[in-house]
Amino acid sequence: MKPRIKVLTLGVSDLEKSLAFYRDGMGLPTEGIVGQQFEDGAVVFFHMGEDLILALFPMTSLAKDAKITAPPVRLGAVSIGHIVKSKEEVDAVMKQAESAGAVITDAAHDRVWGGYSGYFHDPDGHLWEIVWNPQWTVAD
Repeated sequence: MKPRIKVLTLGVSDLEKSLAFYRDGMGLPTEGIVGQQFEDGAVVFFHMGEDLILALFPMTSLAKDAKITAPPVRLGAVSIGHIVKSKEEVDAVMKQAESAGAVITDAAHDRVWGGYSGYFHDPDGHLWEIVWNPQWTVAD
């Protein structure tokens, strides 16, 4: 398999609430909900720069599409790492997330590996880590 991950889809319980969190609270640009004309087709796309799309899809629709039973709990099975340019930016994004309704699970602090990061859950429990790593260069 060649590394071509393009879309990260989050199953959400309330598409409107999750849209508001990511668009209004976190400031991610989107055209809003699309695909409503199709049964189980409503979805939200956020272009995350470079070559990655974050998609929000109702969990019931995602489960139906994948032919699985929707899992009852999704907390912490995977974390999404968002890389920023400085410790101050980590703090700013963490504050923005908390103001938008996120639950801070681990406040930002220096890590043993030399970086600085913090964790939060979005309204559906998806775990995000906001990270500054002095070894990585981040483009605008």
